[in-house]
Order: sequence, then C-alpha cells, then structure tokens
Amino acid sequence: MKKILKSMLLVCFLIFLSIFTIKVYPVVRSGYDMYRNSKKTVNLDKTIAEVQSRDNYVKLDEVSEEFIKDLIKSEDKRFYSHSGFDLIATTRAMFNNIKLGYFAQGGSTITQQLAKNIYFSFEKRLERKVAELFAARDIERHLTKDQILELYINIIYFGEGCYGIKEASYHYYGVSPSDLTSEQVAALVWTIKSPNNYNPNILSAMSANGI
Repeated sequence: MKKILKSMLLVCFLIFLSIFTIKVYPVVRSGYDMYRNSKKTVNLDKTIAEVQSRDNYVKLDEVSEEFIKDLIKSEDKRFYSHSGFDLIATTRAMFNNIKLGYFAQGGSTITQQLAKNIYFSFEKRLERKVAELFAARDIERHLTKDQILELYINIIYFGEGCYGIKEASYHYYGVSPSDLTSEQVAALVWTIKSPNNYNPNILSAMSANGI
C-alpha cells in the first residue's frame, strides 16, 4: 500500500513538473525579461521625484486616516506584513490565469500596483504580472511602506481624468483629502477597482435613475 501511495505521489509530482515546465516557465521567463527591459528604460528615483513635484501631491498625513485604513482593507490587507507581494493571493491568481490562458484574476498588492503604474503598460498580460513581482521587490527594498503607500495614493487613477487622491477629492466633492466623510471615503475606495465604471458621479447617476 505504501509503495502504491509513493508511486501515486511521484506521478502527481511529475505531472505538476511537466505542467510547470510547459506552461509556467515560459511565462515566468518572459515576465523576467520584461522586468529587466523596464529597468533599462525607467529610472525609479527620477520617476518618484517627478511624482512628488506635482501640484496635486499630498503627504500621507494630509489624507483622511479613514481613507488610508479603508484603502488598505480593500486593496491589500497584508500590506504592512508582506515583502511586496501576497504569496497566497498571487499564486492562486497566477495559476488560475495560466490555466484559463488569459488574464482573469488580479491578486496584486499595493506595491505591485505602484510598480505597474511606474514601469509597465496596463495591458492585461500574464507576463506583465510576473514582471510586477520583480519590480515590486525592488520598490520594497528601495522605499519604506509609508513611502510606497504615499506614492500609490498620489498616482492611482480615480476616473474622469483624476490622478491621485487630492485631484479626486476636489473633483468629486470639493474638499481636501483630509476632510472626506465616511461615505465619500467608501465611494473613492470603491472607485479604484474600476474608475470608469464605479466613480462617484457614475454611481450617483445610477442611484438617481434607480439602477
């Protein structure tokens, strides 16, 4: 019985290894090449300095604490404990995407989303997700968690041409990021998931029409 069990385990391992070699490895290799190419064309320090020089840039302590708390809860619950990527969420998403053969799930951390905004296009490719992992590792080594979070809230898109929480706060509500109400915070955090479909103005119009 033990020999049969060992044989079955060996067969399962060989099947897994074959699948990895045939399907996963080429994607990982291509993603790593994409990451290396991005490093040659994008200077991280220069890009950070450019973002921080913008008129709409805000410091972390100038933003509603509730917004920061809800953002982390929605986008990356283990932000302050991981090293750039959530292993469980990323592994699950990647294997499901590879199995399906197209980009269906995200699983990106805040650091990965920052990496995507700095280094890559928004094209939904499996290779780009792999490239994000390598880039996220570099960002985590280069910046503190609070610096990463501060850059993220200043670079993400909120729909209707708004980049960063300051632009979004004034555009949708006419208030500074520190004066957002709980309802406004919830709407803006939800907007991040799909800015062109869930921004406050669209949700308000849908509500008014009974949708």
